[in-house]
Amino acid sequence: DVTEIEEKEAQAKQEEQIMKEQELSNLLHEKRYLKALGLAISLDRPHTVLVCGRIKVLEEGQRLVLSAEIRILQSWNEAVLGFLVTWNTNSRNCHEAQAVMETLLKHEAPDSLLQFSGIKSAVESLLPYT
Repeated sequence: DVTEIEEKEAQAKQEEQIMKEQELSNLLHEKRYLKALGLAISLDRPHTVLVCGRIKVLEEGQRLVLSAEIRILQSWNEAVLGFLVTWNTNSRNCHEAQAVMETLLKHEAPDSLLQFSGIKSAVESLLPYT
């Protein structure tokens, strides 16, 4: 019977998730947006990623700060590609999505973009709104 082991593993995962959520909250409170951005991407929180980017844009007065930060976090480009689809379908977020998409297209080689899982469906979803 492995039920007890599975319950302990599930509880450990839940505790880890809670700790990461708390860390994200603390980072946002401390205004450490770049680190919060990375954690939000790893937690699959597209809205939080967008909020972190918007705050940085407001603070620094630069339109493409979010794009620059996404470029820094290159290991999360696949996750960001998924977020682009979500952001691009909403008129409030479409400008940020377009800026991030422009950065990805300018700084990633076409061959590396083709290696992303889900690139075909993402492009098909982005085209009607772009």
